[in-house]
Amino acid sequence: MKQKVLICGATGFIGRNLTEQLSKRPDLEVHAVRFQRPPYACENVIWHQADLRKPEDIERVIDGIDIIIQAAATTSGSKDIVARPYIHVTDNAIMNSYLFRAAFLHNVKQVVFFSCTVMYQSSDTALKETDFNANNPLHPRYVGVGNTKLYVEKMCEFYAGISDTKFTAIRHSNIYGPHDKYDLERSHVFGATITKVMTAKDKMVVWGSGEEERDLLHVDDLVRFVELAIERQPEKYRLYNCGYGEAVAIKDLVKKIVAHAGKPLHIEHDLSQPTIKTSLFLDCSLAKKELGWDVNVKLDDGIIRTLQWWEAHIGSQLKRVAPVHDKI
Repeated sequence: MKQKVLICGATGFIGRNLTEQLSKRPDLEVHAVRFQRPPYACENVIWHQADLRKPEDIERVIDGIDIIIQAAATTSGSKDIVARPYIHVTDNAIMNSYLFRAAFLHNVKQVVFFSCTVMYQSSDTALKETDFNANNPLHPRYVGVGNTKLYVEKMCEFYAGISDTKFTAIRHSNIYGPHDKYDLERSHVFGATITKVMTAKDKMVVWGSGEEERDLLHVDDLVRFVELAIERQPEKYRLYNCGYGEAVAIKDLVKKIVAHAGKPLHIEHDLSQPTIKTSLFLDCSLAKKELGWDVNVKLDDGIIRTLQWWEAHIGSQLKRVAPVHDKI
């Protein structure tokens, strides 16, 4: 008998990649939850419309489900993290609280929750899950979203402790790939850089020195991580890091994207803009040991694949609108 998998947030970046890839598996019956966005064409998917902030909507879509993959969230880019940090707090705490309670009451076999790495401090060495210290203050920009993620992680641990449901919390690094946000209002650094390189005419202007370092993981590796966690997680609750395991400086990322795009752009640095030298990359040895997971998509290959996807799905649309600003 097929396992019934409910993918919440199926129209978002991570949720869509999960939906498209898991729907190809003959052993799964994939149910996809959307909120305001319309469904997209995807074979072997059963669509549901629901507002996960409402318990009655959750009850309607969760009945008979074996596995919940919780990729739904109120989220956006760095601009909103600065200007409207509250939008990442209330809705996300509410929907996860109701969803986990329903999973407990319905005896769901497993729940997978996507956390993030904003709670970690900058470090020149790879960080393990146990390296987080709650006594250290979070970065001022991430106090709201970071503490909300920590709360939901603890809710995973709590419900795993009082039920037979497995809970998996994944602290993933910066994810990139198909269906990411590529508009400059909402996108993160990778998506924004792709769009700016592909729409620039003669030059790229990087704000600051570009020394900030990030851990960048292709979404295909995250999807495979989820599959392995469902198949192999040994305990009822696990908190796993999931990342590339190496840091790349923004200035080097820009050079790589420009080179792989084959565009003769001149890269300039606007040193009048502030530069905060931070570094963050993950030690994923726990996942490698317990799940047998490792990175498959190397960064350069991931950049090439993303550029090809961007050209096929975004480029033709942007050619019909005004050029975008080329600073990052």
